[in-house]
Amino acid sequence: MCGVARAGRVEVKLDGSRATRNRARVLIVDDSATIRSILRAVISADPRLEVAGEARDAYEARGLIKALDLDLVTLDIEMPRMNGLAFLERLMRLRPMPVVVISTRTRDNSADAIRALSLGAVDCVDVSRLQVEFGVRRRLVETLVAAGGATVQASGTVSEQPGAGGGGAAPAFDWNGAAVFIGSSTGGVDALERVLAPFPADCPPTLIAQHMPAAFLQSFARRLDATLAPAVAIAGDRDPLRAGRIHLAGGGGHHLTVVSGPPSTRLLPAGPGDIHVPTIDLLLHSAAALRGRAVGVILTGMGRDGAEGLLAMRQAGAQTLAQSGETCVIDGMPRAARDLGAVTRNVPLDRLGAEILSLCRSERVLPT
Repeated sequence: MCGVARAGRVEVKLDGSRATRNRARVLIVDDSATIRSILRAVISADPRLEVAGEARDAYEARGLIKALDLDLVTLDIEMPRMNGLAFLERLMRLRPMPVVVISTRTRDNSADAIRALSLGAVDCVDVSRLQVEFGVRRRLVETLVAAGGATVQASGTVSEQPGAGGGGAAPAFDWNGAAVFIGSSTGGVDALERVLAPFPADCPPTLIAQHMPAAFLQSFARRLDATLAPAVAIAGDRDPLRAGRIHLAGGGGHHLTVVSGPPSTRLLPAGPGDIHVPTIDLLLHSAAALRGRAVGVILTGMGRDGAEGLLAMRQAGAQTLAQSGETCVIDGMPRAARDLGAVTRNVPLDRLGAEILSLCRSERVLPT
């Protein structure tokens, strides 16, 4: 039986189906009449969605959000009177609800896309590709359907001051030698920032696979490196796993894996039929070779990528954690892992960082 979350004022099952009505109600917010027309046509063509209203700027949107019974919002970034990011920040603080950002700025300025995702946007779509590629339209529809079932909480963004996660005189982290492997997708930017915030400068080596275009991943790595105490970078080939290093899979046609003896990263070329680049399953399957000297973590996301890899890690003796369903934006990947029996413990998002660190401290003796 699937879980149930609250999105707006509509009860929504986490597989995307609705308990109280058949279609998710969408508000389109964009100052371009042409883009609003395109979005209206794409949304209205799917029986699971309906356009509840349209707004030309943030001020019109604010009034319609108060007046209409909505499930989600599509939001442009460049708009008159108030920037879309400023509006998103206020919305997530005062009236959190699912938002999908649709803008040319997600292509031309990937830092804006990462900022939007960090503020709590469910996803970002390049509107220029939407106009010419049918596959992008199909992906947008599926994203909107899933967003209608997303659990969105008040924004809790990480400080943007360099080194915010660390502090200056923290005691040395007493590391037991375990490495950390994390997979995330929809909602993962905000989730990862919250999980990694308590990591000290000498944290356990951490490898992350986040579903995201390569340009976004580069911006995300720079953002994390500026806001966290440990060093964060896109993973290279044959990087040794050392304390104080967080390696982010860079996509761009390659998957991130790890090899043992001594542990180091390996980049493998993606195949033409690969759905996700980077893929979480491949990373976690490779981490199973470290046996009990690894901690596997599955965070929020659609689909089931990572579930089988996490199971392989657990069967090999690793500790395996999943973000609890009620704290996920989309409880797809964690639920798939739970259903397989891959999860040692389910942990709420605000406790995951501390739980990971506790498994990597010297008081937890690792198997020889």
